[in-house]
Amino acid sequence: MIYFEKLTKVYPDETIALQDVSLAINKGEFISIVGHSGAGKTTLLKMLLAEDTPTSGKVSVESVDVHSLAKNQLHKFRRKFGTVFQDFKLLPTKTAFENIAFAMEVAGRLDEEIAQDVPDALELVGLSSKAWSFPKELSGGEKQRIAIARALVNQPEVIIADEPTGNLDPINTMEIVEILKKINELGTTVILTTHNRGVIDSVRSRVITLESGRVARDDKNGKYAL
Repeated sequence: MIYFEKLTKVYPDETIALQDVSLAINKGEFISIVGHSGAGKTTLLKMLLAEDTPTSGKVSVESVDVHSLAKNQLHKFRRKFGTVFQDFKLLPTKTAFENIAFAMEVAGRLDEEIAQDVPDALELVGLSSKAWSFPKELSGGEKQRIAIARALVNQPEVIIADEPTGNLDPINTMEIVEILKKINELGTTVILTTHNRGVIDSVRSRVITLESGRVARDDKNGKYAL
């Protein structure tokens, strides 16, 4: 489904972010990408979402060269992905329901769809009772669950979770991991970046270890090589 082919990124200051990275991510896979700060994890995700261009190499999604897409095609392409961030990125003046609904509104979904799908997303993350709470009224774990609901409400093919548990305590971390595993079991591909060994041990799926922009290890059995 997703292919990185000999991907290299060298920035103008000659910093090498990625070096000859080749890997494939299959549909429905749960893949964790690990590596120290500066290993290339964020750059790899930016390449996948066409937020940056490679110096050489190629990124393909379903046989489409991501970086060959015209600007007017990128918006539709990015709808294949739902993204979850470490700092939640919720809109503070909107309730949990409204934050999730906003993602649907931007995608041009109908009011009837929003009325049906937002409650389903809230139920999936276990926060139906918090629908009309504002972000300031939610705990860190609850905010991240709302962020996950927002990411999945448009039924993307892939969820990208970029250090989603970085600001959470161990209990909330494990709750987020369980939600991501549930989403994956429902058929959505999940790409997770993390520094947390406990998260990797809990997920128990394929782990890609990046070191200095290269794939240092690709372990199908969920081993954390760092």
